[in-house]
Order: sequence, then C-alpha cells, then structure tokens
Amino acid sequence: MAYRLIASIAVAGLLLAAAGCSDDNDKVSQAGDASSGGSMPGSTSSQTATPIDHLVVIFAENISFDHYFGTYPEATNPQGEPQFTAAADTPSSIDTYTTELLTNNPNQNPKNETGASNPFRLDRAQALTADQDHSYGPEQMAFNNGAMDLFPLSVGRGGPPPGVSDSDTTQNKGLVMGYYDGNTVTALWNYAQRYAMSDNSYGTNFGPSTPGAINLVSGQTNGIVAISPSDATYGYVADGNGGKTLTGDPDPMGDVCSGTTQVRMGGRNIGDMLNEQHITWGWFEGGFDLTQVNEDGSTGCQRSHKTRVRRTGLSSDDNAPVISSDYIPHHEPFQYYPSTANLEHKRPSSVAAIGHTFEVDANGNATQVKDPANHQYDSDDFFAALKAGNFPAVSFLKAPAYEDGHAGYSDPIDEQHFIVKVINTLQQHPDWDHTAVVIAYDDSDGWYDHRYSPNRNPSDSIQDALNGAGTCNAGGDGSVQRSQPLDGIDGSPAQGRCGYGPRLPLLVVSPWAKSNFVDHTVTDQTSIMRFIEDNWLDSKRLGQGSFDALSGPLDNMFDFASKTAPNARTLILDAATGQPST
Repeated sequence: MAYRLIASIAVAGLLLAAAGCSDDNDKVSQAGDASSGGSMPGSTSSQTATPIDHLVVIFAENISFDHYFGTYPEATNPQGEPQFTAAADTPSSIDTYTTELLTNNPNQNPKNETGASNPFRLDRAQALTADQDHSYGPEQMAFNNGAMDLFPLSVGRGGPPPGVSDSDTTQNKGLVMGYYDGNTVTALWNYAQRYAMSDNSYGTNFGPSTPGAINLVSGQTNGIVAISPSDATYGYVADGNGGKTLTGDPDPMGDVCSGTTQVRMGGRNIGDMLNEQHITWGWFEGGFDLTQVNEDGSTGCQRSHKTRVRRTGLSSDDNAPVISSDYIPHHEPFQYYPSTANLEHKRPSSVAAIGHTFEVDANGNATQVKDPANHQYDSDDFFAALKAGNFPAVSFLKAPAYEDGHAGYSDPIDEQHFIVKVINTLQQHPDWDHTAVVIAYDDSDGWYDHRYSPNRNPSDSIQDALNGAGTCNAGGDGSVQRSQPLDGIDGSPAQGRCGYGPRLPLLVVSPWAKSNFVDHTVTDQTSIMRFIEDNWLDSKRLGQGSFDALSGPLDNMFDFASKTAPNARTLILDAATGQPST
C-alpha cells in the first residue's frame, strides 16, 4: 500500500473533454503533472510507496570507495586542515583498509615497477590530481583475476600533485594508490556520520563515465543504433549478435555541443517510465543552458569555470587553477535517447514547467504541447524551480564540470562546494521532511579499491580481461549469478557488460535515513533506478535486459518504520571546510 496518496487533478481534463476541447494546444489542467510526484490530466492518482516524495540524485564523477573512505572514520587531522573526529558509536564493521593493506599491499607487486606502492594519504593541498585510466578493459586487468594488484601497471597515470622529488610516488603511476581522508572530503564524512552510507556498492559495469551514466538511467549499455562517423571504432564492442555495446565515452548524437565520435542508443530509460505515469522529473546539468554568460564572458558550449583549488608543487603549472567547460556532453545520459533528448538545449517554457512534460505558464496553466526542454535542464534551473515552489519528484543533478569531482579538471574541495550547496538548500526547503538525497558516482576513475566485486553478469568480448584475456566470469563473492550475459535490447544475450565494476561511494542523506549507519547490502548504480521504480512505479522493472532486475535495494539505508522522520534534525555544513556551520 502506498505511504502517501496525492490527490488527482484529472477533473479539469475531464471537463475539457466533456466540452469538446480536442485541440492539442487547449489548456488541459490548472496544475499539469503535480510537482510532488503528481498526476497529469486523465490519470486517477499518484502514490509513493514510502514517505519519500522527492528523490534528488547527486551524480558525481570518478571516485572509488577507498579513494574517499579507505580510512574512514580515522582522519589524520594535521594542523591547519579541517578537523574530523568520529562519534563514539560509529560502526566498526566497515570494509576499509586494514593495517596489512596499508603497509604490505598487493600493489607492491614488482610488475608495477616504479609505481609499486602501498596506499598513501593525499593531503588537502594535493586536491588537484591527474586523471587515472578508467577504461573498460584496463580496469579489469587491474583486478587481475581477484588479486587486486596491478593498479599502477594497468590504470595508473603519473602527474600532479608533484612530490618532493621525481621518485616520489605521486610523480609516477603509483599515484593511483592515493586516497583522501576526512580532512579533505570532510563534508562527505560528516554526512556519513549523521546519515547512511554503503561499503558494498558498485559500478554496474567496468568502464568510464558514459556507461555509468547510461546504467544509472537504463541499466543497459547495449543497443547502439547509430554511430557517427560510421567507421568509428572507439567507444563500443561487438555484442555477439551483430550489434554494439557501449564501453567508452562517445558523445550523444546530435547534441549541439558534442564532439567527433557520437552515438545514439536504442531502447528505453527511466525517464520514459516516469513520463508514462506522469511523474515530474528532470536531469539538471551544469552548463546546459547555452544562453547564460559566465563571469569570465564564456557562453554557449564553451561556458567555463576555474577551479577554486590551485596546483601545488614542482610542475610548470604551479599555483594555477584548472579551467574546464561547464557542460560535458557524454555525462548527460538522457541525450542518447531520442525520447528524452533535448539536443538543441532548448529552454523550458517557464520555471513552472520544469519537471513537467507539457508547457506550463507562470500561473500554473498547462497545455498539451510538449515542453521544449523535454526534462533536460541546467543545474541552475533546479535551484530556480525550488525557489518557485516547483520541486520535481525525481531530480538528477550533475554539477558544472569544475565541481563534479573528476580528477584532472575538478577536485574534492570544489565537489564539496556543490554537494553542500544542494543539501543545505534542500534542508531549508518546506518539503525536506519527505526528501531523500542520494550521493552516487559514475565510475572509479581507476583509483585503487581493495574490494573484488561480485560478478553479476559475465562477458566474453574482445575487450574483457577480468579473469584472463577475453573473459569475465568470476567475482569476489565466490559465485556467478548468471551463466550467460543479460539480454541486449534485441532480446539476445549481449557481450560487453562485465559487471559489477569497481566499488564506489554511495550515501543517503534524508530525514528518513538511518543515522551513522553503514549498509552492507550489495547494490549498484541501478539500485537507484530500482528505488524510483519501487517508490513511484509499483515496482515495475524497465525490462529489455536492464540490470535493475538484479539490483539490490537501498531500503536498508532508510528507517521507514516510524510515522515521523526519525532523523529530522538538519546538518548544515560550511561549503569550504565541510564542517558543521555555526
């Protein structure tokens, strides 16, 4: 039975129908699809299965669990850095670094040559680092059939932050073994203390950003139906049935900001399912609004920002910030699907229309004309909608690139600014009592994590290498859930979806989240889609070979037994330090 029943607003549509109004441009409702996960004209009701009426997914970039939480809850606390001291009741059963992993790590393997290294702490002053390799095949090779000992060799990249000498680990491929603690990722550690986190959540597949983003919304990286140029060889692998499975980062076909190699995906996504039930939703990505002009004068697809953090050390770019374009096309999964794309980055018809399928004017009047934005917006539009009292039921947030946490052009401190801004704003919103924020990541960036993932989907493509050349069929839990791969969109088993991939951070921040809780349930990126399906869509699954049919639930991170939110006290943090604000 649903937890809350939101009243139908179909009456206006029925009255119009009775009056003979058939033109698509006629007004059909005074409210459109209700912002609280509500109904469109012609439907009877909308229900949520839990107290959560609003889900906000902050989908950040390129972090393994150990890279941010490897020593949680123990921070070094050097002078001059934000301090972190864990609560006495912090769970002790967390799969983090042991003394042996820190001092006698398998990645001391001589095959790693000068990159052979134990995990080591990156200081807050070393927040800007080089990007590591996080390609589909090399990540599997780093796992080395479960030995977890070839990270420097397979995915390590040397680079900033430079060390004291050229032989320092941070100068060579050993950088991939670096981790931060609660003195740098302070906000996330504080959210973990007050709310719930997982130590057993994974990327659905191995590989970079685009497969992670696509899995978040469809659980299905098979089904490339068009590619440009037609002879492009990057970003996919043959699926064994004459089709293609996405494994790399080609841009969405037709996006006005896309680069050279572009693809279009077939099949359905969670946006299609939400539209069918008239649930309000949106993807909000920094830089998507091409009409804005930034303070530096940049606009259009070239809108850009400088990181707040500067490099330190011996390199030629000492004390220089990184400049990056705000919008990265291959981070926007809904742009790959014709049904949910907004390839020209058209603006919504009004702030009141944000989240809605149809145009809505400033007075809340809806017309049966598809809104130009088609649920794809700028991150600034999310805050504008909140301010206007128009809070979509499901919101996916992607920070402008300099704040998304991706090594090479962003960093954990800039990422913290965005996450804290979002959560502080939501905690002061009237609907916070029925809101849940999920902080999740698209991939690991290749950063070391010691946990060998469970195998939920085997694959024998030419790019696979988990258990030997061309093979992915065994995982760290000692079992293989399937004897053959999940189906592709054509209904036949599809190669190229080896998973689960690396372990990733996952946190739930909500008045309904368990407090200072660590969940050990096996989950993956599609567990978020499963929560949406369970809460708004009567547990209907997407089908077409999607991983949501296998995913573990997020339920254990919540406490829905109480009639009122058990964790209602807010936690307002300082965006710069990540510490509780005074």
